[in-house]
Amino acid sequence: MTALEQAFPQLSHGLWLGFLVFLRIGALLTALPGLGEQWLSVRIRLVLAGLLTAAVLPAVEPFFPEATPALEVFMPALLTETVSGLLLGLTLRLFVFALQMAGTIAAQATSLSQLLGNSTSEPLPSIGHILTSAALALLMLTGFHVKAAVFLILSYEILPPLTWPSPGAVAEAGQAEVARSFALAFTLAAPFVILSALYNLTLGFINKAMPQLMVAFVGAPAITFGAIALLGLAAPLLLAVWLDRVDAFLSNPFW
Repeated sequence: MTALEQAFPQLSHGLWLGFLVFLRIGALLTALPGLGEQWLSVRIRLVLAGLLTAAVLPAVEPFFPEATPALEVFMPALLTETVSGLLLGLTLRLFVFALQMAGTIAAQATSLSQLLGNSTSEPLPSIGHILTSAALALLMLTGFHVKAAVFLILSYEILPPLTWPSPGAVAEAGQAEVARSFALAFTLAAPFVILSALYNLTLGFINKAMPQLMVAFVGAPAITFGAIALLGLAAPLLLAVWLDRVDAFLSNPFW
């Protein structure tokens, strides 16, 4: 037997495992923050999926059972690995939804909306757009590609390959993560809600003391300036809190 004939089974086995890993990573990148944004071209996301597959494959190979490439294995793998990747990606995407929700709450409280126009695939209030863009940039600057690779390796311990995730565990974990997402959104928007409450109380007292004064004309510039100033002061702290939550989840995922 020649060296090529000896190497071919190993090569085919490696390509088969790489394809199985690629199924999960490809599904993950459809919702992954930063690396899987919709404004990235499909070619770039395809290259990123290939690079992540090459980085993760040596570490996750022991998790796969011994199986020869066959249609009977391919069809279940296509379903199970795609579902697992989507679950992982959507769970991380909840952190971006929390930022967008916090921006919406803050904009409604302070009467700021669409300051930067509709520059994203979905219309966002100005505060939500600023926070989301800054958070994604901060996430990538802190080495998110390495954290994503480590998270993928951990995912094979939580969601074993070629097996269906437990529906009960998925439902319980999903409910908990959605609740945490809403709690994080309200936490990040709390300074703006407090500012809005103080603003409305102050206008109420002024209107009671001076009914002839048009408080709306005085208060509108004040709340706009106050919201912008508060955003400049609080944004670094809000983004640090958000990044800490993301890092904590990546190091200790659900399930």
